[in-house]
Amino acid sequence: MAKIAYILLCHKDPEAIIGQAEMLTAAGDCIAIHFDARAKPEAFAQIRKALADNPNVTFARKRVKCGWGEWSLVQATLYAIEAAVEAFPRATHFYMLSGDCAAIKSARYAHEFLDAEDVDYIESFDFFDSDWIKTGIKEERLIYRHWFNERNRKWLFYASMNLQRRLRLSRPIPKDIQVQIGSQWWCLRRRTIEWILDLTRQRRDVMRFFRTTWIPDETFFQTLVRHLVPNSEIRARTLTFLMFTDYGMPQTFYNDQYDLLLSQDFLFARKISPEAVTLKQRLGALYSDDTATFQISNEGRSLFKFLTGRGRIGRRFAMRFWETESTLGRERELMIVICKKWHVAKRLLDRIRQVTNMPAIEYLFNEEGTPLPDLGGIQSTMEKRHRHRRALMRMLFDYYETDQLIVCMDPSSLDLIQDFSGDRSVTRLLEVQCVFTDEYLIGHAMRVGLAGEQTPPETLERLLPTIRSDMTFESDRIRDAGFENHFTMRESDTPEENAAKIGRFLDIPSDKAIEIARTDYLFAD
Repeated sequence: MAKIAYILLCHKDPEAIIGQAEMLTAAGDCIAIHFDARAKPEAFAQIRKALADNPNVTFARKRVKCGWGEWSLVQATLYAIEAAVEAFPRATHFYMLSGDCAAIKSARYAHEFLDAEDVDYIESFDFFDSDWIKTGIKEERLIYRHWFNERNRKWLFYASMNLQRRLRLSRPIPKDIQVQIGSQWWCLRRRTIEWILDLTRQRRDVMRFFRTTWIPDETFFQTLVRHLVPNSEIRARTLTFLMFTDYGMPQTFYNDQYDLLLSQDFLFARKISPEAVTLKQRLGALYSDDTATFQISNEGRSLFKFLTGRGRIGRRFAMRFWETESTLGRERELMIVICKKWHVAKRLLDRIRQVTNMPAIEYLFNEEGTPLPDLGGIQSTMEKRHRHRRALMRMLFDYYETDQLIVCMDPSSLDLIQDFSGDRSVTRLLEVQCVFTDEYLIGHAMRVGLAGEQTPPETLERLLPTIRSDMTFESDRIRDAGFENHFTMRESDTPEENAAKIGRFLDIPSDKAIEIARTDYLFAD
């Protein structure tokens, strides 16, 4: 069975560190601690004294002063790894932790998880080809030497980098190394750890290179593992659950998020709030509970994105310079069917095609796989469709050789609806309002990743009102926008009432409108 040696980097809260070490070692695992040399000596002395009699605890042979983004973080990790390798010869896995991490599964679950596959768990994506770095410098992290910390010596950091740029003092990356990037929270097998330590002694050029890169804790181990271990033995993921806010800061977890954390497909989570005393107590008790079972739904990140995104509605795409005076054409009519239930809108469009022979396109701005003609590549990706939406629509009018075109859009696409409604062409909207049962909302939550098959019923019960109100809010925004030529047909209305709306929307005779409105099973789920 797996035996884990935890590599703990910490710098504060000695009582919490002592508790964390006692909890992890009580289950038979072990831990190597590096306590930041910047911290107060008495805090480190308190930790050493409290854990002195625990044979499953060791300490890094040397403490270094750590700084965010510096090589010192990697050096501290290497010191702790060396101590763990020497002190715990039976350890099979080495798991990187911080003082803000907490186990969200039992020890038994963690051991069985690691026993299931003989692999390493570490995020490692190509540094240059991936989009892992969202903002800030990228290539400059590697090709220039960084001796100053960007956070506390900002002027010197950028002055040094700019001077190297002006003097063309960029350096090559070691030829046989393909730099990777990823989260610094990994879990590696003993064999991999020993290979890494051997490489640090043999490849002085690699060590010199990484010592002066910026934020090497996101590239050093990630690169070496890919260099040493076959791809088939690497799982490019972290086993520590973490989320980031829009400002790039780690999301903090509190007492009321216990159930959410347990349902994620991870072994640990960070950051746990220092004030979340109850959460820490419950997670501590859970770690030693060999009978605990877990239902993995893994909806945490998508749910977080959904709930935080609700506070950022109403953004509108800026007009691109090539569209400033563009128009679909005064003589053209664009008819937009707006419906949250895509299958209902697709049935309606199919029936409209049969009755009127008008060209109709489904959710081209919401669904990547919508069938579209070849328009020279402008239709190939969702990004291009949005960026060149007016040009795309003009080309569709031309392709079908028509002045009337019907498309479907999701109610969340208010920016697109506003853009097309502001065009010189005639734009008409038909909003199809459906009844949303709890069963449908649960299915919707699963389809978009807000819930999974194993999401607890109590979580769904709390989530459903939010999803329902979100759908209502989208409809209210469309109504409040005051669009001209906006018609609404409802599932609760009679076919005759809906036919009147369809007739005005499509500008067709009443007999054809009623034929469309009486479509069999139009609103069926």
